[in-house]
Amino acid sequence: MAKLYLVPTPIGNLEDMTFRAIRVLKEVDLILAEDTRNSGKLLKYFEINTPMRSHHMHNEHRSVEGIVRRIQNGETIALISDAGTPAISDPGFLLTRACVEAGIEVDCLPGATAFVPALVNSGFPNDKFVFEGFLPVKKGRQTRLKLLAEEQRTIIFYESPHKLLKTLAQFVEYFGAERPVSVSREITKLHEETIRGTVTEVLNYYTENPPKGEIVLVVSGKK
Repeated sequence: MAKLYLVPTPIGNLEDMTFRAIRVLKEVDLILAEDTRNSGKLLKYFEINTPMRSHHMHNEHRSVEGIVRRIQNGETIALISDAGTPAISDPGFLLTRACVEAGIEVDCLPGATAFVPALVNSGFPNDKFVFEGFLPVKKGRQTRLKLLAEEQRTIIFYESPHKLLKTLAQFVEYFGAERPVSVSREITKLHEETIRGTVTEVLNYYTENPPKGEIVLVVSGKK
């Protein structure tokens, strides 16, 4: 039966691709990719020859209706992002919601996502946690940080390397200089590292060692 598959792809190490993910991507009628150039390298590596078209944050509002119609007409379609699980701080939510509302089966495969290993590696309590993704760039950023300052559960953020120092400085202001934090960078890749300490200690480290690559920030909840 025609359906939508959400297929996680490796966040760095290609060995994290699952056998099932490879099989599904070979069997579907079409693959929707956040960046066809980036995903083309992945498909070539695993000898996947399925047709592919772009589906990203700039066109997903326009393309969702047409994709739903194609599935309703009998096609099985897979959605992948540049890395990790679709819809986790990546395109995917709008299409998933539209398919659910249209009564189309949605099947999300288990697989790579950056925040899970970062959370586990932090050493902070992980029985309860809050995933915030990316903080607002401007509007609402300070309001969000004020609310999160009182959060008692472990908090997880995604951040870009050129904004990390600014974010850590704001953590000092809103969470306090001594709040424990863990920064995981380049997870599963060659230069993977996790730096733990107080917000001040980690800020000092990255002031002296400018960060590169994908970053996950894990903050201990308020005691």
